[in-house]
Amino acid sequence: MKIVRKINFFLYSALLVTFSISILLLAKQASALNNGLALTPSMGWNPWNKFGCNISEQIVKEITDAIVSNDMQAAGYEYINLDDCWQVSRDSNGNIMADPQTFPSGIKALVDYVHSKGLKFGIYTSAGSKTCQERPGSLDYEYKDAATYAAWGVDYVKVDWCFTDDVGLNPQTQYTLWRDAIAASGRPMVFSITSWGRGLPWLWGETTGNLWRTTEDIADNWTSMLKIADRNWHHASFAEPGGWNDPDMLEVGNGGMTLIEYRTHFSLWVIMAAPLIAGNDPRTMSAEIKEILTNPEVIAVAKDPAGIPGMVVWDNYAGLQVWSRKLQTAGERAVVLLNRTLNSATITANWQDLGLAPGTNATVRDLWTKADLGVYTDKFSVSVAPHGVVMVKIVGTEGTPPPKPAVTTGYLSDQSWFYATNFWGTVERNMSNGEQAPKDGRTITLQGKKYAKGIGVHAYSDVRFYLAGNCKTFSAKVGVDDEVKNKGSVIFQVYADGIKLYDSGVMYGNTATKTVNVDISEKQEFRLYVTSDANVDYDHADWADAKATCN
Repeated sequence: MKIVRKINFFLYSALLVTFSISILLLAKQASALNNGLALTPSMGWNPWNKFGCNISEQIVKEITDAIVSNDMQAAGYEYINLDDCWQVSRDSNGNIMADPQTFPSGIKALVDYVHSKGLKFGIYTSAGSKTCQERPGSLDYEYKDAATYAAWGVDYVKVDWCFTDDVGLNPQTQYTLWRDAIAASGRPMVFSITSWGRGLPWLWGETTGNLWRTTEDIADNWTSMLKIADRNWHHASFAEPGGWNDPDMLEVGNGGMTLIEYRTHFSLWVIMAAPLIAGNDPRTMSAEIKEILTNPEVIAVAKDPAGIPGMVVWDNYAGLQVWSRKLQTAGERAVVLLNRTLNSATITANWQDLGLAPGTNATVRDLWTKADLGVYTDKFSVSVAPHGVVMVKIVGTEGTPPPKPAVTTGYLSDQSWFYATNFWGTVERNMSNGEQAPKDGRTITLQGKKYAKGIGVHAYSDVRFYLAGNCKTFSAKVGVDDEVKNKGSVIFQVYADGIKLYDSGVMYGNTATKTVNVDISEKQEFRLYVTSDANVDYDHADWADAKATCN
């Protein structure tokens, strides 16, 4: 399913201006993890995408040496991580044991070797009774395994989600247990939550881990890479220094995509402020792949200390997009102009879409070619190769967002929101989500009942209003629109000033319509959020008869 949209970036810019407030919409209910780690997205290497189970201590040592000698370490790659298949059994005391055939010296010796090279070491386990490759998992051994990893000197722990469904584990509960086990070990370790998006980890990940997978596993092809990027960026507002949306490890250099596509892959991961965990063989990579993985100007964007994830700010509904990431210095943006089509195309980044002052001058530098492109007024246009990107840094004048319109008594679909994004097409007024184009929806229909008023969206969706402390109540009827029949699975949530006021639980196409009635007295900002329990196919959701009562 191809995602297309056009976003008024001044609405997005308003979000960034109030970033410290809006990021708390889901975080005020508990304190953040705040373990002092991963203040910028982690960078490192993991063997799974290239080697799978065919891994050994000898390979890990050789790749450690290669990363030191080939400039990857100098570029910022610091974690050498194991994935599945290093473990084989437990001893009589329940201690996890490495496979003696492939790791004859044991993990502690390998950790020491990696540390001796100035790098850090990461390890893998699963929350279930077994790992994904049916090696021993950590269920009921969380504290013991965390203590073992700490004794070995491990710096990073990835916890997968295999063999959990058969025993009915809850992701948030289980990963919170792991968080506490790591804390109890006494050793700071980056904590990677790898539930593949199950349990909606972006909603609670900030209080639990340093990164959380938002999607299924990546595959080494163009379609998979774009699908994952599309799903990941919609969770941008949940990430910040110390906690990141994780769209999975990099496939750059593994052979399934062209060099142009790999450059696009890396650019999108950087613009989304995603962890950069290389998954290739650094011992044998080409000079071209090395240039992608170690480009200092692109990595400088990845390491920007503000840690604000980028997102799509313009889309032509036909495969051309502009992605933008606000950098720490006012007036600076990292911008990716993406051509998803099979033909070369000219793409334009307008200053207003980027949140820069319209009509002003700005300098533009190409980060991949490391070339200054000149001074441009109001916009920048460039020809982009098929499946390619042009990634630039634009330095201009910060724009001033317009005042946010305040809600008054009446239907919200007839009023102005200050921010809106939608996974499939646009947020629709007084009609269902429909298809990709604006205003292509149908009459809102829930369980056979039609509604003339309402907001039609598709998970993942986020619509925000300014209340100015003047409103009293919000009400709506919610459910999956009849246009998708019995398909779809969504969760409706309402937030105001950092407090969750409503959660529908998972609703399917055949779930009875639910009624929302919440008190919004004295609240300033108000958020209608729709997420998905698993995949986002057919997740057409309606806020029917959505209205506010105000002073």
